[in-house]
Amino acid sequence: MKREEILLVYDRECPACHAYCQVVNIRDSVGDLRIVDAREDSFVMEEITSQGLDIDQGMVLKMGGQLYYGADAIHALALIGSRSGLFNRMNYWMFKSKTAASILYPMLRFCRSILLKLLGKTKINNLNIEGNDKF
Repeated sequence: MKREEILLVYDRECPACHAYCQVVNIRDSVGDLRIVDAREDSFVMEEITSQGLDIDQGMVLKMGGQLYYGADAIHALALIGSRSGLFNRMNYWMFKSKTAASILYPMLRFCRSILLKLLGKTKINNLNIEGNDKF
């Protein structure tokens, strides 16, 4: 029986996002987590863009044919996540509540924007929004 492939799409050039995606784990019973760099052309990035989701405003988790975006993505990751290790336990407790995820995620996104601006990184701008290429 083939295990479900679960995709986590994020901006690899963001050091905070990259660190998070390298340590987050999901339970073995759920499937196989595959990390996808949003800056590379891929079928899932085409799907994200066609759904009108701005990858600069949130990571995307694709699971069971459904896209989870931003706070919903981090909430879903917490629910399917492994509880092994300090980071994964903290991730579960912080984001297991949909309300907590919807409050905390915008703060994390704001910190990410500041970090990328300080590092001189450009936005991915997958929706080709005019003047939306700098943080």
